[in-house]
Amino acid sequence: MDRYQRQTMLPEIGEQGQQRLAGARALVVGAGGLGSTLLPLLVGAGVGFIRLYDDDTVALHNLHRQTLFDMQDVQQSKVASAQRALLRRNPQVQVEPVPQPLTASNVQQALSNIDLVIDAADNFAVTYQLSDACYPAGIPLISASVLGRQGYVGGFCGAAPSYRAVFPQLPTSAANCNTAGVMGPAVATLGAMQAQMALSVLLGLEPSPLGCLVNCDFVHWHFRQFRFDRAAEPDQPWVPFIDTQLLTAEDCIVELRSREEAPVSVAAWAQRILPQQLDAWQPPQDRRIVLVCASGIRAAQAATTLAQRGCAQLAILAANRS
Repeated sequence: MDRYQRQTMLPEIGEQGQQRLAGARALVVGAGGLGSTLLPLLVGAGVGFIRLYDDDTVALHNLHRQTLFDMQDVQQSKVASAQRALLRRNPQVQVEPVPQPLTASNVQQALSNIDLVIDAADNFAVTYQLSDACYPAGIPLISASVLGRQGYVGGFCGAAPSYRAVFPQLPTSAANCNTAGVMGPAVATLGAMQAQMALSVLLGLEPSPLGCLVNCDFVHWHFRQFRFDRAAEPDQPWVPFIDTQLLTAEDCIVELRSREEAPVSVAAWAQRILPQQLDAWQPPQDRRIVLVCASGIRAAQAATTLAQRGCAQLAILAANRS
């Protein structure tokens, strides 16, 4: 217990709280910038089991914010490198590396025997899929996103409303760290806040961070918090995300990307219909229509258009996550 002495001194933790952390099982999706800060904090606090999903490798241009890694890890698996680094910090915990992306077809397996989920992927398609799975299962979800020098972190699901209750509409821009840039300290701050929220949930501290969202603006140095405990869940069915493994031969697959962007679609029988051509297209009413684009944004916009035309069987496939 000497390892945890400084936190067990806190009356709200003590030895009983430390035992709760030791028995806790967390799923972390993403071992990048957010994960590089939150993972060592969870391991340092003694969270007993961490299942870590990420299919990427360490890249030199990410080291400015992915501080869990060093030059020797470049081009190596993120989850394997993270496991080695974390166990060097605390060999008393268990880290289960899963070198796969989080997708619609494996999300239930990822959630198996998990007490809490931390969304560190900073990918809205992943966030919606995690929320859609966590909310009916009653599993708390801590999610964060950061771009440039701004970001947010919030606690969803569990005893709180879902991510869709707060953000019912998908974003209209696909900007991310790769396309718009980001500062390392901003990412680290949001990652540390995720870790603090996660530990507070696992320890049952009050007030709970579930139902709370904090916006962090490092441009104007504004930090705003609001609670959404009474946010209503969407009253209309949402269009689900799927992946290539969930496609069937009966699906009507609509490829929204041009041949220049995607010379090969996700299936040989896909129809290539650009967004501006949808108005002239006659959609089938007796088959599921799967809308395909890179991030899911164009597909979500197309889904809205088709739903207004009476199409009830719709799905979104973000091809860069399949």
